[in-house]
Amino acid sequence: MFNNKKSTLNYTNSTAEIEASGTETAIISVGATEQFGPYLPMHLDTLIAEKYAEAFGEVLHAYVLPTLPFNTSEEHANCKGTITVSPTVLTAMLEEIIVNLTKQGFTKFVLCNGHGGAYWESAFVKQINFKYPDLILITTHRHLAWEDALQHAGLQGLDEMHAGLLSVCTAMWLCPELVELKSMGSDIPRANKKFADYIYWEKLTEDGCWGKFEEETYTSVQLSEMGEKFWRFYIDKRSENLKFILDDAFRMKMTK
Repeated sequence: MFNNKKSTLNYTNSTAEIEASGTETAIISVGATEQFGPYLPMHLDTLIAEKYAEAFGEVLHAYVLPTLPFNTSEEHANCKGTITVSPTVLTAMLEEIIVNLTKQGFTKFVLCNGHGGAYWESAFVKQINFKYPDLILITTHRHLAWEDALQHAGLQGLDEMHAGLLSVCTAMWLCPELVELKSMGSDIPRANKKFADYIYWEKLTEDGCWGKFEEETYTSVQLSEMGEKFWRFYIDKRSENLKFILDDAFRMKMTK
């Protein structure tokens, strides 16, 4: 009989436990290793993707794979330490993972992505579903309840893209021991947004932050609490009805 020692079924389980669980669903998550301004660690998107994967795995009783820590981070590629890979390489690897798991009996897959600049995601999901008729791959809508989550966390009206107040709150919740709390970022001219996908952000921002954080505004506890409130609310919203969507999509696709 299956005896899950953890709240989620993941790559730290044994192959016998995964087999005994009877699951046919796998969670694939992709983070990133990229600059988050001068004072935040570069693995925040990976930590976020891990949170998605853990929550989705619990909802679906699915096998949660380790989060891939690299993504398409071209806009940050001039910042030392950032790793960016081409969408061709990344999606080829993800496809290999999916094909391998289908040979073991997995038929349902959920892709979750912690990096906002991963424009390959939608095209990849469509292509895999077109190419492989005996499986289903879905993702969840990134825009779902974003503004509601900001309001829930007391961050309503926040207008930033990367490495601003929300990123500081996120880091103070997930890895406070790695955070150096110093003011960073600046107000970015709205006109710069039209160039965000074409030019390295070191030319568009003051220090890589598309947004700003002022050191004296909040306490460490307040920052951590806002980060936790935002992400728990947002991930819960993205988890709602996930099982029904996945099961219904699989059923409809398999109907002859």
